[in-house]
Order: sequence, then structure tokens, then C-alpha cells
Amino acid sequence: MAEMISPKERMKREQVSMPEQNPKERACNFKEVPLGYTREQAIYEAQRCLQCKNAKCITGCPAEINIPQFIKKIVEEDFPAAYNEILKTDALPAITGRVCPQEEQCQVFCVLEKQGKPIAIGRLERFVADWARNNNIHGKISRIERKAKSIGIVGSGPAGLTCAADLAKLGYEVTIFEALHLLGGVLVYGIPEFRLPKAIVKYEVDEIKKLGVKIVTDYVVGATKSVDELAKEFDALFLANGAGAPRFMNIPGENLNDVYSANEFLTRSNLMKAYAFPEYDTPIKIGKRAATIGAGNVAMDSARTALRLGAEKSYIIYRRSRKEVPARSEEVHHAEEEGIIFNFLTLPIKVLGDDKGNVVGMECIKMELGEPDESGRRRPIPIKGSEFTIEVDLVIDAIGTSANPILARSATGVDTNKWGYFIAEDKTGATTKEGIFAGGDIVRGSATVISAVGDGKIAARAIDKFLSSGKSLKN
Repeated sequence: MAEMISPKERMKREQVSMPEQNPKERACNFKEVPLGYTREQAIYEAQRCLQCKNAKCITGCPAEINIPQFIKKIVEEDFPAAYNEILKTDALPAITGRVCPQEEQCQVFCVLEKQGKPIAIGRLERFVADWARNNNIHGKISRIERKAKSIGIVGSGPAGLTCAADLAKLGYEVTIFEALHLLGGVLVYGIPEFRLPKAIVKYEVDEIKKLGVKIVTDYVVGATKSVDELAKEFDALFLANGAGAPRFMNIPGENLNDVYSANEFLTRSNLMKAYAFPEYDTPIKIGKRAATIGAGNVAMDSARTALRLGAEKSYIIYRRSRKEVPARSEEVHHAEEEGIIFNFLTLPIKVLGDDKGNVVGMECIKMELGEPDESGRRRPIPIKGSEFTIEVDLVIDAIGTSANPILARSATGVDTNKWGYFIAEDKTGATTKEGIFAGGDIVRGSATVISAVGDGKIAARAIDKFLSSGKSLKN
């Protein structure tokens, strides 16, 4: 067991940095960028935790992990116990440990945050989950009394998987319907291999299957069968189909060849494995200069993917300043290290093409920041006469996604808002039709993986309460 250290010594220690691939090397491959803590690094970092009695870090965790408890088990070098502690509330620890924005969630509430060195909670979670996988340690599956009620879940992204796991643990018969051939939703088609290896997603999905969750793939709810039809087969439904419809800027030239939505570009690379060319011969054309419009995590993923696929220069074009960038600071930092070129306070106004319809450039205009808008960020305003041209031959729109209307059209009585997202109660996930719940991006719009995990947990509790009261969609 690791030595005990005094609170004073804990306060002196700096946060342990995570080893990473060299930027020049990783910009040419799709291997994971952060390499993870060693055993010694994890214990050293865990020893910094003050084990607060009123641990506010827990309140910042949508997955509701008992953070001090699992960290205590790391200090005791009882890694299986640490893993099972996390699994009590989070069915996807190796995933959330990698892609959750801990710096905006649990770590904000860490008392050491005031010194600028909070406990690296996400890195420790990742270490525990990776250690368990590498050592063939699995979560404890308690014997539970099976319930007669059944739940249908639409979508196998983080919201659907979490809801399925929590309900299966309660004894319900759960079936997930997935439109694609692989499970994971945005985890497999949206997030690149260098941020989230697909083998890890598969492993955690397989662990959820062991809970007895049934899986139906290649099943497009809204086309294969309507929500109304599914409602007759299940006692409750959870709609977690994500927001997969692309958005474009609607500027001249967006119909030219080599203009992608980020959804299509990342799906071709991730799900269709263009990143593994020539082993997988997925068509994806990469020119010499790629421009990604937007500055969220998806934009960073797109620009960094273009670089790895062979672009000589990869630009981020963003209409606001660096201060307003919505992507995680870690992702921006990694992108800069890899040589991504940032054009801030820049707005594309036209995509330029040649006589064959291929992209050859992009006309932009410089911006300045005015008063804050409804988002709280300063509104970008065009500077008259500041137009200029960037030479590019690939454009990726990463300005967000919207709701696919196919499923919503088949759900009688389930109301949507003006953007096409389902209207659901914050504390229950309940929609306007009793017995049907919703969560994740199809309610929030483009949001984080951990927000979707939280929605899945909230909905699972509400569904259990709904069914325990004797109600059912079949009634």
C-alpha cells in the first residue's frame, strides 16, 4: 500500500501531467495522443486528494461517481475496488475518463482548484478503467430479480447506453435499437481514433451487453418502424437518437465538390475507417489545404483528422476570438502543437471553385467583437472592406448539427421545439407523451458526452418510477 502523506504535503504537490505522443509524430498517425498514467503516477496523483467530507466534486459529476471513494482505493492500490466503485454509477468509465470535460465539471469544485491545481479526476478514472481492461477485471454483476416490464431505447450513444445499463441493473428487459451497424453513436462515428480508440468503445459496450441488454442494429426507427409502433410493444421508451443532421452556413459555393459537413467527414474517417487506408479503401479526398469552419470540439477533431489524412496545411476558421472558442482547452492546445493554423475573427462568405466544380479557395471577411449576444459571448461584426481570400481545396463545415426529423415525425404526441429537438423535462427526461422519455443531443442539441450520460441516468430513474407505479405505454 502507498505511504500516507500529510495534508500539508498534499497541498504542496503539483498535478501530475499525463504523458503524450510527440506532436510531430502524432500529427502523422491515428494513435491515441494522451498515453495515460503509469501505476506510480496514478498513486502519486491520487495521494493529493484531501478526501473532503463534503466532497463538492461529486456534485459536478453528471455520472454521479463517488470521486473521493474511488481515489481512496487507488491510494490503497486496490484497483479492482476503485473500478467497481466507478461502475456503480458510470457504465462507460474508459470513455468518460477520456472525453469528459472534467475541467468544467467535477474539477471546478475541487478545493485545490483555488490554487490552480485540482485533482486530475478524469485521468485517474481513465487509469482505473484501463487497468481493469488490461488485467481482465470485470465489474461485479449482482443477481437481480427480473422484472416483467420492458423498455425500448432508440440510439446507442452515451445517453442510450447509460440508460440501458442502469435499467438492466434494476432487472428490466431492455432493447436498444441502433440505426448503424456498430454501437456507440457519436462515440464511433464522431470522435476520432486519436482521442477515443474504437476498441475501447467496443469493450465498454460489450460489458453493458453482459448485463442482459438486447441489441438490434441496422434499425432506423422512423423508417423501419415508427415510434408509435414501438410504443405498442414496450412499457416505456427512451429516445436518444442524437442530433445527426448536418448544418451548413448557406453561403455561395457550398455545393461545390470537396465541401463536407463535419458529420460526413468524420463518419467516413472513423466509422468507415478511412484513417486505416489502404487497409480500408474508403473514399475521402484530402487536398493540400483544408479549412474547417467552427471552433468547437468537432471542429478540432475535423482539422486534426485532415492533417493526419495528408493535408499539408489545416486551418481553423472562426468568427470570434480565441477567448470565445467553445472547444476544450486541451483540444485547442493539442491542435496548436500539431501545427493547426487558427484564423480568428474571420468569417467565410463564399467558397470559390474552378470550372470543374472543385474548391480552389474561400473568400472571407475580417470581424470585430461588439456587445454580448444571447449566448453571453461578444457578437462578431463584419469589418467593411476587409475581404480577403484563402487558398484551400477542402472545406469542412463544423458549425453544429440539428435534429433529424425522420424519428420525430413518427412519434405522435411527442412535441418538439422550433429547432426540431424533443421537449423533455430537465429532472426526469419525460416528454409530452406519458411513458416516452428523451435525452442527449436530441434534447440538448450538440452537447458533451458526459451531459448525455447524465441524461441517461436521469431518464432511467424516471422510467423506473413510472413503471413501478403500474403505468405502461401498453395500457
